Amino acid sequence: MDTEAKKILDKLKAGKYDPVYLLQGEETFYIDLIADYIETHALTESEKGFNQVVVYGKDAAVATILTHARRFPMMAERQVVVVREAQDIPDLNKEPGSKLLLEYLAKPSPTTVLVLCHKHKTLDKRKELGKKAEQLATSASFKKTPDYQLVDFVLEYVKEKKHSINEDAARILAEYVGNDLNRLVNEIDKVLIGREAEGAITATQVMANVGISREYNIFELQRALVHKDWMQAAKISNYFEANPKKNPAIPTVAFLYSFFSKVLAAHGAGDRSPQGLVSALKISPYAAKDYAAAVQRYSKEKALENISLLRQTDLKLKGVNSGNESEGQILKELVFKLMI
Repeated sequence: MDTEAKKILDKLKAGKYDPVYLLQGEETFYIDLIADYIETHALTESEKGFNQVVVYGKDAAVATILTHARRFPMMAERQVVVVREAQDIPDLNKEPGSKLLLEYLAKPSPTTVLVLCHKHKTLDKRKELGKKAEQLATSASFKKTPDYQLVDFVLEYVKEKKHSINEDAARILAEYVGNDLNRLVNEIDKVLIGREAEGAITATQVMANVGISREYNIFELQRALVHKDWMQAAKISNYFEANPKKNPAIPTVAFLYSFFSKVLAAHGAGDRSPQGLVSALKISPYAAKDYAAAVQRYSKEKALENISLLRQTDLKLKGVNSGNESEGQILKELVFKLMI
């Protein structure tokens, strides 16, 4: 979990609420996570009716939001005002609106918890509001999670849900979904639906639940290439040829291009052990094993040759000198050439 998010959530779970939260940045998952926690736990169910307000930025000017924030709670210790999509507040970046908000931040109501969910970007630090808001409020800016941290995110999230998942399954989820944490969590939740907390989630179960082929997928092709497993690579290539809609050639080539580019970079690393490659390539420890193995089987020159082959294949798939070959035939020929 993001360290800033964890710090805020740990304090909230201890029952300590601050007057203003400014949650901003590209990664919306943590913004929603904190806002949802406050919505759910800051007030009892009986208190929420009179003391909890949720507004959307596009529907409320700064003055309207602050009118809510300055009210006194009714028969409760505090009130909660959550502003979703705060980046859309019409006058947030205009002088009158930003001045009003800064005045409030300098002296917030002690009985209000105001949560500003400013998504996809941060406040402009060239302006006074952007410069001062982070100092006056409990603030956190969330960036997209790097790819090499995604496997750890999956393992931690599943553990928090009182389940376990093996490394291969976590890696497949991370690589298949990417660093859209909201989507990644949704895919994990699909796997967990109706599941008993016995036994670790396997790669097969992940593939069955998130729409990846039960038989073969791009990750298995990569592993066959890593180990130069000719028979497995041929089986996967044949499967891809027979199922082109499930395994389109152009994304497959792009995936392999990224892989061999990292293999080439690994050759330039001072420490080519799995631990050294984690730092050099910014990859997860679970992926590093494959790259360490690939460096042993593919020389620097061969990695360069494969990158060139992948570029040529990409052009061929896009109609340049393609002849009469099908996508499946082009891909099968590519896989063979990558390993020789």
